[in-house]
Amino acid sequence: MVWQARTPDSVTSLVARLLVAQAGASAAIGLGYSRRNVPWLVLTLIVAVALCGLAGLVRSGSHSTWLVAISVESGLVAVGLFRFAYARYMGGTLLAIVALGTLLHPAVARAFAAAPRRDGQVREHAAIAEGAAEGVGDPAVG
Repeated sequence: MVWQARTPDSVTSLVARLLVAQAGASAAIGLGYSRRNVPWLVLTLIVAVALCGLAGLVRSGSHSTWLVAISVESGLVAVGLFRFAYARYMGGTLLAIVALGTLLHPAVARAFAAAPRRDGQVREHAAIAEGAAEGVGDPAVG
């Protein structure tokens, strides 16, 4: 049986968890690999913290954060493949590829294309609805 998300919030939650897992895995691998190289150690920790921040942004479920997440993951995949080609270091590249594939999945794209649903969000504002109906078709007075 194929798993299907019931709400867009569950999909964004899944993507956020995947990004946190990627941050943890890349930090754990990076710390073990670059113990003696302080600049790479600091860079690894910065990337892990940035991924955790991105996971927090992704939980909002907006389309712009989805685009930012795709851009960041594409960059991480490109850098990871470059480092693998020249240093034989995978780091979090495999999980970045999985996260990018998840972000590009059509169900995830639909979940992020929908407007974020919040309980406290006002559905329609009365003044905006009345003003829009009045302004249609009125000629400009000059």
